[in-house]
Amino acid sequence: MSTVTISAAEVNKLRQQTGAGMMDCRKALAESNGDFESAIDYLRKKGQKVAANRSDREAKEGVVIAKATADSTYGVVVTLSSETDFVAKNEEFIAFAQSVGDIALATKATTIDDLKAAAMDSATVGERLMEMVAKIGEKIEISRFEQVTAGAVVPYIHSGYRIGVLVGMNQPATDDIIAAGKDVAMQIAAMSPMAVDADSVAPEVVAREKAIAVEQIMAEGKAADMAEKIAAGKLNKFFKDNTLLPQAFVKDNGKTVAEYLTSVSKGLTVTTFKRLAVG
Repeated sequence: MSTVTISAAEVNKLRQQTGAGMMDCRKALAESNGDFESAIDYLRKKGQKVAANRSDREAKEGVVIAKATADSTYGVVVTLSSETDFVAKNEEFIAFAQSVGDIALATKATTIDDLKAAAMDSATVGERLMEMVAKIGEKIEISRFEQVTAGAVVPYIHSGYRIGVLVGMNQPATDDIIAAGKDVAMQIAAMSPMAVDADSVAPEVVAREKAIAVEQIMAEGKAADMAEKIAAGKLNKFFKDNTLLPQAFVKDNGKTVAEYLTSVSKGLTVTTFKRLAVG
């Protein structure tokens, strides 16, 4: 090990920049012969080692961040995962997640790898993430990342950062449309629809639901042709319950979501949405 004298001021500077513990910072500087940048790299490598050692741990807690650009035409939703609820509620962890969301929005990264390679305070998001791992000692990762581009994109965060929603709509943003988007986002957060409408449901899901319905009906003694007709009705109910636009609007059960949107602006509809939840 180097005999270079490490001052308390140098240790404190490294600690302030990286958030690592005092003894870890002193050791990093000593191992790096007092070279500040090498010491930062040492701590990052330590973080990577921590991440590797904890790769078998499940990061089931965390926060979800949803953001949109000032013109409301593009949005991102990012899940930053941790192992414990204690870390997920930490203000520094939430602030870091917010910063990652800001960078995702500014760079328009399209994958988690692209996002981790983006610049963040003279390093990359991935490197800062490893520093967070080293400091906290838990598995922390960007576990999900989605983007939406639309005429109007409305972000919504529900239940203490545990659910994040992006709603894309087919008309440009106005105050009324943004408010409607927020209402619909709250519906998505609460009801967790699988798709926008029946046409958006994956064909394999439709086929599976129909097959189950037909089998159940035929087990009751109905003929095959009758079973097909009854199954069609069951499928319609499935779509009504599990897709967004035909659902009863939670703020006014007398309307569907589609009808509510039309009442706000003629022809207004949801083109896509993303819903991420912790766990």
